[in-house]
Amino acid sequence: MTPSLRDQAWTLMTEWTPSESLRRHMLAVEAAVAAYAERDGEDVDLWSATGLLHDFDYEAHPTLGPDGHPFVGVAYLREAGWPSELTEAILGHADHTGTPRTTRLAKVLYACDEITGLITAAVLVRPDKDIANQTVKSLKKKFKDKAFAKGVHREDVTRGAEELGVDLWEHVAFVLEAMQRRADVLGLDGSEA
Repeated sequence: MTPSLRDQAWTLMTEWTPSESLRRHMLAVEAAVAAYAERDGEDVDLWSATGLLHDFDYEAHPTLGPDGHPFVGVAYLREAGWPSELTEAILGHADHTGTPRTTRLAKVLYACDEITGLITAAVLVRPDKDIANQTVKSLKKKFKDKAFAKGVHREDVTRGAEELGVDLWEHVAFVLEAMQRRADVLGLDGSEA
């Protein structure tokens, strides 16, 4: 039996990505992207694989340019025969590539990438480190505080929701709920408090 696209993506991602925190980031993005796929009747396997692979080359090739992320990873994926919808979405999640986000998958990936980082950071500063107790109200405060999670580009979060055609805070609530359903896998279930 051939492994699912998601299972193949997991294997490839873990081969390329030793960092547990980056793996968890890709799992968080996968959770959000897959939740959108489930809700909208899209290909959950393809969308999950895309979420898992969007940053898989980052540790090995962190520079942002033709010899770096995500160009190296996408070249590898294309040569290996991965679906073009997946590779185009991965290129589109990084503004520096100049790749327009023309598919729903590309827009969802972009919209979910940065916000998962903010949500994760917000949970990790909680004493209980439990995403089940994280609220959108608290996330709004963290979002406005530019000193909090400085690496999260707020303009990308806002642009992502706009490109999806959804209200920013409805999108944040949806992503939060998707991550809450996978709290144990993301290390956000309070067990590391």
